[in-house]
Formats: sequence, C-alpha cells, structure tokens
Amino acid sequence: MYLDVADLHTFYASPLGQVAGMLLRRRLRELWPDVRGCRILGMGFTTPLLGPFTDEAERVVAAMPGPQGVMEWPGHGGNRVILTEDTSLPFPDCLFDRVIVCHAIEHTDQTRALMRELWRVMADNGRIAVITPNRQGIWARMDRTPFGAGRPCSAGQLSRLLDDALFTSLGTSPALFFPPVGSRIPTAWAQGVENIGEHWFPQFSGVLVAEASKKIYATPRQEHAAGQRVGLGVPDRLNLGQRSKSGVFFGRAGRETG
Repeated sequence: MYLDVADLHTFYASPLGQVAGMLLRRRLRELWPDVRGCRILGMGFTTPLLGPFTDEAERVVAAMPGPQGVMEWPGHGGNRVILTEDTSLPFPDCLFDRVIVCHAIEHTDQTRALMRELWRVMADNGRIAVITPNRQGIWARMDRTPFGAGRPCSAGQLSRLLDDALFTSLGTSPALFFPPVGSRIPTAWAQGVENIGEHWFPQFSGVLVAEASKKIYATPRQEHAAGQRVGLGVPDRLNLGQRSKSGVFFGRAGRETG
C-alpha cells in the first residue's frame, strides 16, 4: 500500500527529511554528474530529489501513482507532475534517459509490472536508479519515516529484481547511515556519519541506491490491452509527444481538482 502524498511531503519538509533528501541528492549526483540534454523521470515520490537536475536536464517529470496521490511541483514555473497508474505510464517508448524510483517498489503490489513499464519508457542507453529501504538497516525498523513502511529489500533481492525486469545492474550504493532520531540533525554531522558508515558498515545503511542500465537486446514486453495505458492527468506544458487530458491534480485519486 502506498503512503499518502501528504505524509511524504511532511517528512521531507521536516529537519530529518531535509537532511535525508540532501544526502540522497548527493548520492544521485555521484551517479550522474552530468545530465545535460537528458530527459529525466521520477517515479513514486521523487520531487525532493529532482531539484538539482531541473536547470540542467532537457526535461524533468515526476510521475506519482494514483493510490499515493499527487501534489503540484515545483512551486513556480509551471507544473512538472502527473498522476498516473504505476503499471501503465502515459509516455511513448524509449523517451527517458534517466529514471529515479523512490517510495514506489516497496509499496506496489505489481513490482515486476512497474519495473517492466519503466524499462519500456527508457531510452536504449538509459540508466535507472532505484532507492529502497535496506532490510538490514535501522531505517526500515522504525516507522517514524517513510522508509519504515512497505517491504524493504536486501542488495541481492534488488539485483534480482532488476535482472528479472531486463536491466543490467551497475552496482548498489548504501546511503543514510545516521539514525532517524532527533528533531534536528546537523548537516556536517550527518555527512560525517555517512562517510564512516559507507567505509566501515555498508551493510547497515538505511537505504540502498541501485543503478542499472537497460538491456536493449531483451525481448519486447507484451502490450497492455487496448485502452489500458491511460494517464490520469498530463499537463499540456510537458509536451512529451503523447498527450492526455490536461489538468493538475492534488490529493489521492478520486479527490483531484484542476
């Protein structure tokens, strides 16, 4: 079951969530230091992680699953978010060069279908970064953060998931070693703990960040039944080559406005 978008937004607006978002953004930047000219898709709840890419990439879009709900992002310059089904994305094949997945695969009941759909919309030379709670980490054992909900993964499980979805694993990085306690976490202290944990205790990280590439020699996926691939709201300004009904949505599916 997906978490509510309001709860996710509240966490990342908190001091703890701000530090977690900062460390995850740094990890993603280490993977992808240059995204000039790239089209980037965020799947799940990824808006706290996409900010550094918006001024550099050709296009950045955040897709939020209907059961989670959606909030407009960013607060200026027009909306970049759509509400969609997690196993039927309203995009043409081979569109995105980079895909970030966060707060998604541990919540959906159709993990394989979601990953195959992400494979479909990725360019042949595309890269994907999947962020999940680490089964061995303390963050997965405490429900005060979103990483304490859903089904955590081990590095081996995450690698098998990517392989089953026709991706080639490029490595898994640990992140979030500081404990999810306290109201305010000094940034310098958190970064110091991060450096120590990554070097000495990588198996106990709070989350895993797995990068993979698309296997372009894989057999094509089966198409959905006619009419099944329908977006629940694609703003006109995204201009992704395949348009659906215009609109900006807020809240869970069924409570949208716009």
